Amino acid sequence: MNAVNILIGLMPMIGWGLFPVIVGKIGGKPASQIIGTTLGTLILAIIVAIFRGTPIPETRTFIFCLISGACWALAQIITFHVFETMGVSRTMPITTGFQLVGASLWGVFILGNWASTQSKLIGFTAIILIILGVYLTAWSEDRSSASKNGAVRGILLLLVGELGYLGYSAFPQAVHADGFQGFLPQALGMAIVGVIFGLTQTSKTYQPFKEATSYKNIFSGFFFAFAALTYLISAQPSVNGLATGFVLSQTSVIFATIGGIYVLKEQKTKKEMVAVLIGLVLVLVAGSVTAFIK
Repeated sequence: MNAVNILIGLMPMIGWGLFPVIVGKIGGKPASQIIGTTLGTLILAIIVAIFRGTPIPETRTFIFCLISGACWALAQIITFHVFETMGVSRTMPITTGFQLVGASLWGVFILGNWASTQSKLIGFTAIILIILGVYLTAWSEDRSSASKNGAVRGILLLLVGELGYLGYSAFPQAVHADGFQGFLPQALGMAIVGVIFGLTQTSKTYQPFKEATSYKNIFSGFFFAFAALTYLISAQPSVNGLATGFVLSQTSVIFATIGGIYVLKEQKTKKEMVAVLIGLVLVLVAGSVTAFIK
């Protein structure tokens, strides 16, 4: 593994790490955020497909990848809603932890991973540590009932959203879709859901397709698409491989969390900051372990 491959593997960290921070900085309601994000992703996916001359996949693969993108968009709408109540710095470690746990459990129960008893013992211990890390990142010194209720509601919403993120990964796997071939139909599925959601939110007082933030968020979509694209490159066997590429990409949670605190000015007490840092370490280390278990 050379320095260039590691650099490629860290590109998703920048894209996915800055994506929620940029969305938070631009602002707007979830409808505006999802419209902009998905349109930005679709634009870059079209450019990449034209530049690479990527062929359109066969019908079944195209449909599964389209559904995959739609699943992501539905999950991301939920995540945008949770940003409003819990902030980026609390939301991102939680959703990353849930995705790591979801991907691991999918691999065990559906794909037959972690076949040996030792692998299962190590794997489920890592999952417990991820859950502990998620708890620490969400922990707050504010013991008021409003704060507790908001945190519980946010975590439950993110659990529902995890189904969408799981579908985003699972549908392409079901048809063994090539990452680059699946990129455009996934982006199209995202954009379709983004537009439909925008239409459902349109009213006399709020018209997301006329909001400036909807189009400013196209810029944030470029960052998401950049991360997804560089992850596809990193995960290739000739570069970093799936396991190493996945682990390197998950470091994006550090950028997102720290960005939420220092760029978006999401306040943390000293104790909360210590809990966040410990939680991040647990999520990243335990997540790395799950990626390399045979």
